[in-house]
Amino acid sequence: MTATGESPAGTDGLIGVEVAYATPREQLIIAVQVPAGSCAADAIELSAIRARFPEIPAEPEVGIFSRRIVLTQRLQAGDRVEIYRPLIADPKEVRRRKALSDREARQKGA
Repeated sequence: MTATGESPAGTDGLIGVEVAYATPREQLIIAVQVPAGSCAADAIELSAIRARFPEIPAEPEVGIFSRRIVLTQRLQAGDRVEIYRPLIADPKEVRRRKALSDREARQKGA
């Protein structure tokens, strides 16, 4: 066992990872033991997180600690697989519209 309580890969062939998903109202992080050599998709399936959040697509966008990865990315002990929700609006487009609106408001006030 390591200081964090995880079995190093090789002892029992399992590594500890987390699977995380959040909605505007709820955040869930599930700790799961996966076989060494598992990928992000394996961890998502073993976590059974879709039972709680059925809206998660079959092939979601994912990352490890805010760094985007592919579902086939091999995991290391301690990784947190984050499942990303689709954006409702493009942030660049929102900023562009706000800047245009602010500019028009200034012109009307001048």
